[in-house]
Amino acid sequence: MEWLWITLGIILTLAGIAGSILPVLPGPPLNYLAILLIHFTGVNDYSDRFLISWLVITVIVVVLDYFIPVWGARLSGGSRKGVWGATIGLIVGIVFFPPLGMILWSFIGAIVGEIMAGKNLDLALKAGTGTFIGFLAGTVAKFVVSIILTFYFFQGAF
Repeated sequence: MEWLWITLGIILTLAGIAGSILPVLPGPPLNYLAILLIHFTGVNDYSDRFLISWLVITVIVVVLDYFIPVWGARLSGGSRKGVWGATIGLIVGIVFFPPLGMILWSFIGAIVGEIMAGKNLDLALKAGTGTFIGFLAGTVAKFVVSIILTFYFFQGAF
């Protein structure tokens, strides 16, 4: 029965890593769920301090992921349309020319979003850059947390 929990945990960790990049999946929470799965099924016994610390880190990263792109956009004079543009560009980049397409299309999407918000090209480039940097920072933070949680999962499971 243990192999079933470990297999489910592996699926959760892989989905968590994908979700740290794909906006449709909650990356770090899936990785944290995999940690809880092997903890509560008895495969590994993590300390309460470990579980609470990583819960707090997971929640902070997920919450910040919503605010960092907006903050980057606001600092550079951007708008919500720029953030949406970056997100849509990321999805387009996943389909066409991953992984570099994800970065390129996210940046282009942010600029297009700013132009749609009524900015001229110079302001759209500045705001799009800020939005893109904020979006990228949030994605990197989620990815790092997901990788660390994946490491702890595999360390505990095997």
